[in-house]
Amino acid sequence: MRLRTLAPLGALAFLPVAGLAQAQAPAPLPLKRAAQPTSAAISAGDLMSRLYVFADDSMMGREAGTPGHMKGTAYIAAEARRIGLVPAGDNGTYFQNVPFISRRFASSTLLTVDGGALAGFTDVIATPFRGAGARSLDGVQAIYGGVAGDTVNALTAEQATGKLVVLTLPQGRAVRPTANVAGAAAVALVGGEEFTPQLLTLARTPTMTLRPAADAPLSAATLYITNRAAQTLMGAPLAGLAVGTVGKTVHGNLVYTVTDAPTRNVVAILPGTDARLKGEYVAVGAHSDHVGLRAAGPVDHDSLHLAGRERWLASENPSGARLSPEQQAALRTRLAAIHVNVDSLHAARPARPDSINNGADDDGSGTVTVLEVAEAFAKGRAKPKRSILFVWHTGEEKGLLGSRWFADHPTVPRDSIVAQINIDMVGRGAARDLAAGSPTYLQLVGSRRLSTELGDLTETVNRSQPMPFTLDYAFDANGHPENIYCRSDHYNYARYGIPVVFMTTGLHGDYHQVTDEPQYIDYPHMARIGRFVFDLTDRVAGLDHRPVVDKEKPDPNGSCRQ
Repeated sequence: MRLRTLAPLGALAFLPVAGLAQAQAPAPLPLKRAAQPTSAAISAGDLMSRLYVFADDSMMGREAGTPGHMKGTAYIAAEARRIGLVPAGDNGTYFQNVPFISRRFASSTLLTVDGGALAGFTDVIATPFRGAGARSLDGVQAIYGGVAGDTVNALTAEQATGKLVVLTLPQGRAVRPTANVAGAAAVALVGGEEFTPQLLTLARTPTMTLRPAADAPLSAATLYITNRAAQTLMGAPLAGLAVGTVGKTVHGNLVYTVTDAPTRNVVAILPGTDARLKGEYVAVGAHSDHVGLRAAGPVDHDSLHLAGRERWLASENPSGARLSPEQQAALRTRLAAIHVNVDSLHAARPARPDSINNGADDDGSGTVTVLEVAEAFAKGRAKPKRSILFVWHTGEEKGLLGSRWFADHPTVPRDSIVAQINIDMVGRGAARDLAAGSPTYLQLVGSRRLSTELGDLTETVNRSQPMPFTLDYAFDANGHPENIYCRSDHYNYARYGIPVVFMTTGLHGDYHQVTDEPQYIDYPHMARIGRFVFDLTDRVAGLDHRPVVDKEKPDPNGSCRQ
């Protein structure tokens, strides 16, 4: 699932270690497991066989635009071929190529200010960004914007527009630039006397993104600069400067190295059996990419996993209501009290340094569940009237870019897709993962946002399951701060008026951590979700009409806010 904006786990790698926080867990699964042959039945064993391959360390975190992701998509395509699905990508293949680039800040960057020089990686660094490109700095004037995050003593949007806005960082914490500086040429955050190793690593990390269109708008780059560079830009020490003080003029530009970074969707079809309906499709999808390697380097796996679980359960706010200052203070106190006894852990097993974000749940679980559903259709007795379109999207973690590419450049007529079922993170959901968790827990998002009929049918199919799910619609509420409806690949179908159902078992303590591994997945729970997806897909494919769209369709090019 695309990175959430308010994840509480960002500092876990630096968690103090003392005391002990242990929770009951089922018997541990192995770290590694050899693949076994799969069958037509959707089973926990089949899912385990697939996921231990797909989320293995050899896939190197499956970041879109890297060899690890290419290896992952090769596995999916090989399985689609073995199952007997029809290729539906480019030129008779299973692959739809998506034109990604790798963009990296270059050390050859050199900015001049009144004869002085600001050098890349010495005085200034630029953080990765996904926009079309950075606005020019040549001939831009610096202006002091005060303390980052201070909304009382801040520049107006008019003052910031077209300027290089210099902001002082609050002591000990990072702050995102606020909306008033969106029109700036760039925003420069003053990071201290010299750059930390973490900042230097961040600056060396390439951005993987779609190759921008020639007419795409440029955006403001976010820079980090040293104290010396800030004084050079402003012509004076920052201490005592008033907000709005105008500084010097910059000459030169940021330099980036740009190379092609191939990535691809995997697209396959199970043809329908009805002569009238087989030209229509029920789309079933998941995303195959994850976030690659941990930029800050290895961290102890076991202490991170245990601490992450305890911190997540302590911090979870299922309703999404905004916490009062008193509640926030109490939460900080609870989180500070959670520590892990590393000596006890390592007495049982040596330390396990880990830097690979395997993405077993996010979204290895969805990827292999779609494969299981596909095999159940291809080898089973159910022969749907409509065709089933299976799409494993790339670039979800980069901003839903693979699904956007497919929706904008579909390999079947777009208006022939009658519905889309998206599964992202369906491998957890037990009480040890989240406060509302249970063996039947499942979140639904978007199922009635375009089609009341599709939402009602989803509930009807659920009631027919041997163990019906407890469907949680809390995250589907309008205005929910997690904005889940906009954060996974189904939305790129919904923006074209295609009704969708999004299924997930939710976020947890291993979300976007190196600890999201196959050993922590609840395979029986995931198998039940797979059978639910199969049954729902079969019912939609067998309708004598398209699911009725009775809600307002969004603007395909507008922004999404649930």
